[in-house]
Amino acid sequence: MIQTRKIKRVDSFTEVVEDSIAIEEPLEISMKKESEITTTKVSITMRTPGNDSDLALGFLFTEGILTDFNDVISVSEFVENEILITLKDSAQIEVGQIDRNFYTTSSCGVCGKASIDAIHTVSSFDIDNFDLTVKKEVLYELPASLQQYQTTFNQTGGIHAAALFTNEGALISYQEDVGRHNALDKLIGEAFTKGQLPLRNNILLLSGRGSFELLQKAGMAGIPIVACVGAPSSLAIDLAEEQAITLIGFLKKDRFNLYSRYERVQ
Repeated sequence: MIQTRKIKRVDSFTEVVEDSIAIEEPLEISMKKESEITTTKVSITMRTPGNDSDLALGFLFTEGILTDFNDVISVSEFVENEILITLKDSAQIEVGQIDRNFYTTSSCGVCGKASIDAIHTVSSFDIDNFDLTVKKEVLYELPASLQQYQTTFNQTGGIHAAALFTNEGALISYQEDVGRHNALDKLIGEAFTKGQLPLRNNILLLSGRGSFELLQKAGMAGIPIVACVGAPSSLAIDLAEEQAITLIGFLKKDRFNLYSRYERVQ
C-alpha cells in the first residue's frame, strides 16, 4: 500500500530524501450471473490496493445492488485491478442501481451518480430500535486507540481509516484507504462476508470528516453510532436524524459535538 519516492524537502535547508507515498490505483468492479458469458461493469473506483474483495462486496451492498452474501459464488481477480463477482442465477439484483455507479473517485463516491434522486439508498435495518449506548469516557479514547493501528497513515499522512469498536472501546476491525468511502466499504464488506450485518452493537469511527455518503453507508450496515474526528456536513446530519443514527463530530481526547440521537451517549 506504500511506495517510496525521492523528493526534495524544503525547510531551513533543502535535502533529497526518500518519502513514503500512499498508493492510489483504479479498481474496476464487474459482476455477472453464473450462466452468463458477458459481464456488467458496475464501477471504477480509485483506491489503495488491498482487501479488494471486501471493497467490492461492501460497495455493492452499501449501494443497494447486492443484499444477500449467499448469492455470491466467487470473487475473482483474473486481471490486476479488476474484480469480477459471480452470482447465482437466482440472485435478485437491483439493476436500476447499477447505472448510477459507473465511476467514482477516491475522494467522492457520489460524483458519478446519474442524478440527485439516485444518491439516496434505503437501509433495510430499523436503527431506531437499536439500544446501543456508550459512555463519553470511552469515546474520548477512540481516536488514540485507532491511531495505534494506522500504520499506513503514520508512514504517509495520506490515508483515511474506518474502524469498528464495541461500546467498551475494544477495536473489532479497521481498514485504511486513500478514499474515505473505500475504507468504509472495505470494513462493511468484511462484515457482510462474515454474516455480521447489521452492526447494531458497534461504534463506527471515521478518521476524517463525516460526509453524507459515509452516513448513508453506515445506515445501510445498521450502525447506530458514528463518530468522526472531523466535522460532519449538513446533509450528513440530516441523514443521521432521518435514520436515527447518533452522530458525533470533532471527537477529541476531552470533547466532542453531538448532532443527533443524544440519548445513546451517557
